[in-house]
Amino acid sequence: MQFGQKLPQEPNDRVPPGQTLTQGWPVLHYGSVPYYNDMSKWNLRLFGLVEDEFTISYKEFMALPRKEFANDIHCVTTWSKLDNVWEGIAVSELMQKVKLKPEATHVMLHAEHGWTTNLPLEDFLLETSFLGIRHNGVLLTPDHGAPVRMVVPHLYFWKSAKWLRGIEFMAKDKPGFWERNGYHMYGNPWAEERYDFE
Repeated sequence: MQFGQKLPQEPNDRVPPGQTLTQGWPVLHYGSVPYYNDMSKWNLRLFGLVEDEFTISYKEFMALPRKEFANDIHCVTTWSKLDNVWEGIAVSELMQKVKLKPEATHVMLHAEHGWTTNLPLEDFLLETSFLGIRHNGVLLTPDHGAPVRMVVPHLYFWKSAKWLRGIEFMAKDKPGFWERNGYHMYGNPWAEERYDFE
C-alpha cells in the first residue's frame, strides 16, 4: 500500500463519525511553511494572565524533560491516523515556569505567520496535551510543524497548532484565525464539531 493511501473503513470505536483511516500523514496548512535556519532566533512566549511573562529559548526548551505519548489524531478534513507515538514536553512541565492568574479560563495558541487557535484552559492542561518535537521516532519536519507543535489529540487536529511560538492565557474565550474563518470554536471529533458558519 502506498504512502498516503487510505485504508478501507471498518467500524472502530477509536474512529469518530465521518472519519476515514489513513496510513499516511496528509500535509494540510494555509499559507507558506516557515523554515528555521538559525534556532537561536526561535523562542516560545507564555504571556497574558500570568504573574510574570516567560520566554524560553530553543536550547532551554530542548533541555526540558521529555516524555513519550501515544494517541490517535483526527483531522477536520475527515482523515484519522491511529497509533501515533510522539516525543514531547508535557504541558505540566512547561506550566512550572509560570503562575496563572485566577481569572484565566482560556488559551490562545500563537503560531508563525500570525495563525492562532483557541482552547479552554482545562483542555490545554490535560495530561494528554503536550508540545511535540518527534513523531514516530523522527523529528517533526517543517510541513508537520517543526520545530514545535502543540498536540491536543482529543480535539480536531487544527487545534494542535503547528509552528508554535506563543501561548496566551485569557479571561474569556475568543476565536482564533481558524475559528474566525468558519471552524468550530471547540472542535470535538466525536460530536462532529467541524464548522460553525452562524
